[in-house]
Amino acid sequence: MNMYLRVLWLMIRVRLRPRLSLWDTAHTPFRVGLADLDLQRHMNNGRFLSLMDLGRMDLMVRSGFWARVQEKGWYPVVAGQTITYRRSLTLGQRFDLASRVLGVDDRWIYMEQVFRVGPEIHAEAVVRARFLRTEGGSVDVREVLEVSGPLPADRVVPEWVAEWNRGSSARRTAG
Repeated sequence: MNMYLRVLWLMIRVRLRPRLSLWDTAHTPFRVGLADLDLQRHMNNGRFLSLMDLGRMDLMVRSGFWARVQEKGWYPVVAGQTITYRRSLTLGQRFDLASRVLGVDDRWIYMEQVFRVGPEIHAEAVVRARFLRTEGGSVDVREVLEVSGPLPADRVVPEWVAEWNRGSSARRTAG
């Protein structure tokens, strides 16, 4: 299914699903479609990343956070991500995408997203994101937390994620 159709379908379904807190885990159901497949007939690695956008949107819309950031003239951007693929997803297979905020540091918001079929993990990812202003510039994480409400005490960025961030943020040159 074309991603625009999936976005439309998600926005319709969001209105029928229970509200969440931004600190909850959004479970977004999907099914692998023909357009999701690569030449090996399993879901393309890039499609996982596109569906992760929809999982984050589901969490933001259902929590009411999306409306608040739009009022402020902010929009989210992904600045980095790491994903581990464990098992293939194949045509027609139903799966759940769980999306939750892991925590924040002084610059970034970190999210965890896990693709499951039943209890089996098929892929898991960590996303580093921030918000930008439509008129230009970045939104400070403290401003985001003023809009979202306080970060729960259990939302501490795991050390391996902080280490990944330090490594992926370092300036490197090709060659």
